[in-house]
Amino acid sequence: MPSVRDIKRRMKSVESIQQITKAMKMVAASKLRRTQTAVIRSRPYTEKLQEILHKIVASAGEITHPLLVERPVKAVGIILITADKGLAGGYNARVQKLALEEATRFAEQEIEVDFIAVGNKGHDFLKRREQKIKTDIVGLNDVPTFSEAQRLSKLIVDSFLAGEYDRVYLVYQEFVTTVQQRPVVKQLLPLLYEKGEAEEKEYIYEPAPQEVLSILLPQYINNTMFHILTETKASEHGARMTAMTSATDNAEEMIEKLNLSYNRSRQAAITREISEIVGGADALEA
Repeated sequence: MPSVRDIKRRMKSVESIQQITKAMKMVAASKLRRTQTAVIRSRPYTEKLQEILHKIVASAGEITHPLLVERPVKAVGIILITADKGLAGGYNARVQKLALEEATRFAEQEIEVDFIAVGNKGHDFLKRREQKIKTDIVGLNDVPTFSEAQRLSKLIVDSFLAGEYDRVYLVYQEFVTTVQQRPVVKQLLPLLYEKGEAEEKEYIYEPAPQEVLSILLPQYINNTMFHILTETKASEHGARMTAMTSATDNAEEMIEKLNLSYNRSRQAAITREISEIVGGADALEA
């Protein structure tokens, strides 16, 4: 059985760790609230933009915008979005596994795969597995800014229009709830759309629908990227908060067990001392 001193030292160590995990939990919860607020504020604009694009595509006739054109797939770009740091449970591992599965699937079809790594964890993961990385982006804000989304969107769009990629996919963690995130693959380029029937109500566009589409599509990509970056950060903060909650609870259980062992060791030591005193007294009387 460990000595009383050893148990007490271990209790202090676990209590120190518990204080750190509690603090990290509170920080993650604060960041999550701010990120969720950003998602809620951007939602009305996103929904209205999608509605307008749907109406234009439905009534514009032949679509010729380069961001909508399907090409034979010879090269694919995958944007892997992970965290810069760990201590977030399986948040990074799940999305990294999915990205590697997608890369393997394309490689088996003899399609060239290139990665854009957003986040240190994803970059390190891909580098260890000798995957081709075009560029890496690290140090995103805990609550992503629209300018960050614009810079990433420009890099992706320029690469697509230059013919470097025939398709571009995003692999990221979709925010479901605070305790649940879902790794997903989403095609970003070329943009997917459904050619539906035009509405009975006719809209008049100034300038022409094709020109309006050319203006709105880049904005739509920027907004989509901002939404996804915000979702991934919300997922990261939620995963880290859940992981730190679990770590704090585990530390509490460990402290309780150590406290029980500590009391038992103290009782055993006291009993032993009493026995020694009684034994010594008996020896003196003899």
